Amino acid sequence: MTYRLIVFDWDGTLMDSEARIVACIQTAFHEMGEPPPSLDAARNVIGLGLDEAMAMLWPEASVAERRAVMDRYRTHFLGTNQTPSELFPGAYATLAWLNQREYLLAIATGKSRRGLNAILESTGLREAFHATRCADESASKPAPRMLQEIMAELGVTPSETLMVGDTEYDLQMAHNAGTGALAACYGVHARNRLLAHRPLGCLETLGELPNWLERSAAAGAAGQPQGKPREPAHSD
Repeated sequence: MTYRLIVFDWDGTLMDSEARIVACIQTAFHEMGEPPPSLDAARNVIGLGLDEAMAMLWPEASVAERRAVMDRYRTHFLGTNQTPSELFPGAYATLAWLNQREYLLAIATGKSRRGLNAILESTGLREAFHATRCADESASKPAPRMLQEIMAELGVTPSETLMVGDTEYDLQMAHNAGTGALAACYGVHARNRLLAHRPLGCLETLGELPNWLERSAAAGAAGQPQGKPREPAHSD
C-alpha cells in the first residue's frame, strides 16, 4: 500500500513528553487539595483532550473545579514546569525523509492549539506539516473528527491515510475514520494494549517508519496484500 498522508500524534509519538505531562497533572491536583493521580492513571489519559483527561481523572468534580485544575495544569505545562521534553531520536531525520519524498504530513493531537503552536515554534517544525488539528478546536480522540478534517483539508481519502500513534486512542480514532493505523510501541501505552487493536505494524523506534513505508509500498506494487495486523503478544 502506498500512502499519501501520514498523520502523527505528538506526545509520546514525536516527543518524549510523558514525564512532563504526568508531573503537571500531579502538581495541578496537589494545588487543588486533591490526591494526585497515580503515575499509571496520569499516563493513561495522555493523548486525550485536556477536558476529557480531567473528567476521567476526577469524575466527581464540578465544572468549576475541573476548569480550575485545567488552568493549573496549563500554567505549569506552558510555563513553570521545566521537566525536559525532547523529540524522540530520529524525529528530525524521519520528517525530513518524508518531506523529501513529498508525503503530506499532519498532526492530530490532544494538545491545545496554544500548546502545539508553542512546541512547533520551539522545535522549528512548524513548516514540516501541511495540516494540524488540536483537541480544543475539534473533537478529542478517539472520535474521528480530527482525521476527517485533515483529510478534507488536504484532499486525501482514508485509504491513502496512515495514522501513527502511541496510544489506543490514536488507533481507535484511525479505525473510526477508516484509515490505516501504525502503533508507536515506544510511547505511553503498553505494547500489548496497542496490539490488541490490531494495527498494521508496530514501530520500536520512530526511525523505523521510512523502512516500514518502503516495504508497504513495495508489497502494494507487487500486488501482495499488506502485512496483516499484529496479533496481541502475551507479554511486554
